[in-house]
Amino acid sequence: MKPLVSEPPTHSRASRGPTRDAAHPLPPLPWFEPGTRWSARRVLLHVIAETDQHADHADIIRGSLDGTK
Repeated sequence: MKPLVSEPPTHSRASRGPTRDAAHPLPPLPWFEPGTRWSARRVLLHVIAETDQHADHADIIRGSLDGTK
């Protein structure tokens, strides 16, 4: 019977791809300065911060509707 794993991999798929710190240009939109570049790490942190901020707004609205703080 053949073993399920013959040899442990010498490299992972994640290590072959671009790093999370590599900067990529942002699209030319009015709210970005021309030439602005963000890394995947920066995008992830931005999404987390925005989600937290909007969750707080939803909590304030819910509290004003049902009378809780």
